Amino acid sequence: MRRWNGWGDENNHFPLREAGLGYIRGLIGQGRILPDATLQAVLASVPPSRLPDHALVSRSPEKRVRHARGQSLPDWYAMRSGQFGHFPDGVAEPTDSEQVGILLKWAQDNGVQVIPYGGGTSVAGHITPPASAQPILTMSMASMNKLISLDETSQIARFGAGTPGPELERQLAERGYVLGHFPQSFELSTVGGWVASRSSGQQSIRYGRIEQLFAGGRIETLKGTLQIPTIPASSAGPDLREIFMGTEGRMGIITEVDVRVQRLPEHESFHVAFAPTWEAAMGIVREVVQAKAPVSMLRLSNPEETRTHLLLGADAWQANLLNRYAALRGCPDGKCMITFGTTGSKRQARFVLGEVKRFVRQGGGFYGGTFMGKKWEHSRFRSPYLRHGFWEHGYSVDTLETSVNWSQVTTAMQRIESVIRERAGDGEKAHVFSHLSHMYTQGSSIYTTYFFRNSDNYDTTLQRWQAMKRAASTAITELGGTISHQHGVGRDHAPWLHVEKGPLGMAAIGQVIRYFDEAQVLNQGCLGDFHG
Repeated sequence: MRRWNGWGDENNHFPLREAGLGYIRGLIGQGRILPDATLQAVLASVPPSRLPDHALVSRSPEKRVRHARGQSLPDWYAMRSGQFGHFPDGVAEPTDSEQVGILLKWAQDNGVQVIPYGGGTSVAGHITPPASAQPILTMSMASMNKLISLDETSQIARFGAGTPGPELERQLAERGYVLGHFPQSFELSTVGGWVASRSSGQQSIRYGRIEQLFAGGRIETLKGTLQIPTIPASSAGPDLREIFMGTEGRMGIITEVDVRVQRLPEHESFHVAFAPTWEAAMGIVREVVQAKAPVSMLRLSNPEETRTHLLLGADAWQANLLNRYAALRGCPDGKCMITFGTTGSKRQARFVLGEVKRFVRQGGGFYGGTFMGKKWEHSRFRSPYLRHGFWEHGYSVDTLETSVNWSQVTTAMQRIESVIRERAGDGEKAHVFSHLSHMYTQGSSIYTTYFFRNSDNYDTTLQRWQAMKRAASTAITELGGTISHQHGVGRDHAPWLHVEKGPLGMAAIGQVIRYFDEAQVLNQGCLGDFHG
């Protein structure tokens, strides 16, 4: 059973290692445990539904609770405190595109707002019901979760938009194929959600971001059904795929997704190397990417993330042994960990490994083997569960991300981290670290994680988070970074979108949204306010 107030299956628990917990406690103090609300108490707070009867719509209080929030930190506080604020008035679970179209027309005719719901993994407020005088219907795509067709000659697969990552890859693997889109939310997020939020997977260097994988599909809009054909390439005007990617349900609901798949690789392995300093490590990974060495993934942890992850991910004796060995190899405290993947034929993998080792040696680092790489592979989708572990000890954990050109990476990373520490509030400290998770010849993403201990109540804790989030988001846009590299805009990031798009760009986006949704039915508030 999926947790109603947190991430993942309620039977999945990943207890913290004492070394890691002790390290965090020593840095920012003893945690403060806040009381958790019960499901029964939350159910008692659900108001009567404002929706009229419809055969496809459930007004069950429990369904409404389970579809009321995503996975942002404000969502977490709402679920844990029981102070949800607003609930959808009902939940629909259509089984095909035709039912989605029927529900959209019904919503428009009855003055109902609609929020599309994929895997419920949003960390940017995409699925949180806003305060509204109109009833709100959450439309879950969970029943549309099957492989519809597979063109093995063209390597195009069509899936229901509600297909979650593991189920998508399972169905493809049965036929000998892989999509290769592995975001950290892979366990729960869906292929339709990936398109709607312009997602990026951990192995995007090999397989591509969702914009390279999304070939076409079907979208139900308030103007009718839009079919986007799967053409390999075209110069026939603006690309409709690009117009709909990242629109977060504002212009229509994606119901079927065509994706470009590949044959399952013969070999895949993950490796770790270390560099003595951040500057040396940056030089190594930039050289790897700009030389187009065909790694399948590449990640660079800064010194504090390297230190923290070794304590969180390994037993104390293993971390100590590795640190001593690294010091002997010229990488003492302050070292940076580089994690990379080799995927393809065995011959390709040997070549890629040799190439990366060469860049590492030239940068003054050393190759550390597959031990830590296997640990990364084993826990690659478990990071969201860390929030549970630390919450039980009185700490909050959150992340944010951006991308900038290479010339700005270090400046941006340091500025983001510093403003988070400065805005921790109430004389508190925040433990902050970053990694580069997706790299391009032009630049890189920056993914920052921060820990802070809770205040003695939910309201103050939320206010402190808001101060840190606002400061970091403002710093990102002032430095020329995107407000979101892989998590989408939603409602949380909407106040900063105009900096990236500019007034003319925002006006153009608003015109397209208004064309498809004159009645303002779909996911109001995501991407910003485009009324009028």
